[in-house]
Amino acid sequence: MKLVSDEILIDSGQIDPTYQGAYPLLNGFELGNPASWTSGHPYPFYKRMREEAPLHWTPGMKGVSGYWSVSRYDDVKAVELAPDVFSSQRGSINLFVMPRDKWRPKKLIPAAFNSLINLDAPDHMDIRIQQKDFFIPAYVAKIRERVAAKIDDLLDEMERKGPVVDFVKMFSEQVPLFTLCEMLGVDEADRPKIVYWMHYLEMASQYLVNPLQVFMKEPLFPFKFYKTVNDMFAFGEKVMADRRANPRGDLLTAIAQSKLHGEELSQEYLDGSWLLIIFAGNDTTRNSLTGTIDLMTRFPDQRQMVLDDPTLIPRMSDEALRMVSPVKHMRRTALKDFELNGQKIAKDEKVAMWYGAANRDPEVFPNPDVFDMMRTNVDKHLAFGHGVHKCLGARIAQMQLRLSYERIFERFPNIAPVGKIVYAPNALVNAMSSLKVNLYGVGGSRAKQVSVKAI
Repeated sequence: MKLVSDEILIDSGQIDPTYQGAYPLLNGFELGNPASWTSGHPYPFYKRMREEAPLHWTPGMKGVSGYWSVSRYDDVKAVELAPDVFSSQRGSINLFVMPRDKWRPKKLIPAAFNSLINLDAPDHMDIRIQQKDFFIPAYVAKIRERVAAKIDDLLDEMERKGPVVDFVKMFSEQVPLFTLCEMLGVDEADRPKIVYWMHYLEMASQYLVNPLQVFMKEPLFPFKFYKTVNDMFAFGEKVMADRRANPRGDLLTAIAQSKLHGEELSQEYLDGSWLLIIFAGNDTTRNSLTGTIDLMTRFPDQRQMVLDDPTLIPRMSDEALRMVSPVKHMRRTALKDFELNGQKIAKDEKVAMWYGAANRDPEVFPNPDVFDMMRTNVDKHLAFGHGVHKCLGARIAQMQLRLSYERIFERFPNIAPVGKIVYAPNALVNAMSSLKVNLYGVGGSRAKQVSVKAI
């Protein structure tokens, strides 16, 4: 079975583009440097990109090949809708593919490449079809009540610990984790392991950016990391083997029994599927939930509209996804020379689609920095991507978001941040790692129950 990791394009360190840039280079923000992303999306820089250089060459750093940055809505859609030109498989979704002699831990790096998200047609669609039963409306409806009950439990716990709580730790990272485990069929006793592995994988990305800072926070991290990764893959291998031998009605079984070209998925693809589940299964929901709480405080008129009419929550959710843009970018690789928006792109050059810039393109969304759930095109955002690679779990994510907003605003209509969002250094997702909120509004407290004596 052909592996993505065997044929993937390794970065050459290309400094200049093959063809002359039609637009100028832009300075002021290092898009590919995770350390740049500790304050959320750089909206002023996005504006400059769209206006001055909508498809410009971004030089790489320290051996990373440069790439074309795409920022306008229509251009991002054009890339997404041309998978025969712009490949996910040739270079993966990652901005950088390091030399093979640096692929460590041994299983981690290849697993990042050998998964559904990096496959092109026809294999990509073949795998999606085999797993689709866990993403169709009927399944979403089936799991909805379990997710709703979990949300209520989490809000109960927040109320007990409040009035000030960390919204990320107590709610927004818990909802998608629960949903993911329910879909996969992860046994209750094993779920704490998933939490632990998610934490270590997130810390690993931070460690690459600022090892000293991570070491000061968790001195044993470098020593535990390799063992943790090995344990994670050993568990995944055991679970997948069990699902092949003893199938259940869960997503893990669907993954374990998926086939390519009539063959069962190799262990390398099962490792990649497991990593994708652990690392990418919760980002969109977690970060959208967190960002929306902040947005509802900055746009109180929109909050009041939802409080007055909860049927507007689906519109609010879509507008929040546009504003937050939980996934910052995806990368594609040109399979042949191609011209886009006046710029000639050479075969094997990288193209990065910056969703946060496209979702605030004023040509598509007038007054893009204003939260307006009554936009006529409120559902046309690119938060889930577009085309054949549109997020498979979009319906699941939307269900979680809408249920959460219904419950939160019913119980805590005045919930408000009492601190700044803490962003992890991550160039791929809008990684919000902490947000302190007061459940009853700034300076608010839980209403005291007054006992009334019978007369």
